[in-house]
Amino acid sequence: MPNSSPTKTVLIIGASRGLGYAMAEEYLKRGWSVVGTVRGEGRTRLHDLAARSGGRVQVETIDINVRDQIAALRARLAGRTFDLLFVNAGVTNSNPDETLAEVATDEFVRVMVTNALSPMRVVAALQGLVPPTGVIGVMSSGQGSVANNTVGMREVYRGSKAALNTFMRSFAARHADDPRAMVLMAPGWVRTDLGGPRARLTIEDSIPNLVDVLTSVQGKAGLQYLDYLGRSVPW
Repeated sequence: MPNSSPTKTVLIIGASRGLGYAMAEEYLKRGWSVVGTVRGEGRTRLHDLAARSGGRVQVETIDINVRDQIAALRARLAGRTFDLLFVNAGVTNSNPDETLAEVATDEFVRVMVTNALSPMRVVAALQGLVPPTGVIGVMSSGQGSVANNTVGMREVYRGSKAALNTFMRSFAARHADDPRAMVLMAPGWVRTDLGGPRARLTIEDSIPNLVDVLTSVQGKAGLQYLDYLGRSVPW
């Protein structure tokens, strides 16, 4: 008999390159339909993926730091449902090694807004598109762990991801009766534009495992902070 189960759909915010694009590619391989967003920087790898996807990849445009664009995306997606909403956003300061005493104020604000404030605005705006059986995920980092911060370094980036974790915990606390699974994902140190060439993991090491973890949390209400192998990360 043919498989009559409906195709699952994922909405990935920030899928033009790096980990977000790799997630889109992985979900497509697994038979899902994908809606992925880009910032409007012209043609991207996601556009190429969509062109060869047979209609299973849709590209939307949004700059998550512009509130009106978040609202516009929500309006365009009205009536849709997504088994997984995953917000993949991350930048670092132009000099990751500078301390808080050294970083320019506008650079600090840029990182904090992009990594912590804007992802939570997206979650708040789009969470209504996720059914009770769905998953809301956000890309965090192992460097967002306060407990594991024993070496310092990358202070601005660390602080932004720790803030993201705290804000997501506040969101979960305000939705304590929500049956949906929520997860902050730490993908590991991966060789991307953000992770750099010295990172110990390839995308192939991280993303298929990360997608497995996102699948495994479905139906488990509440917020978890997990790495790409499904291990709990200390807050």
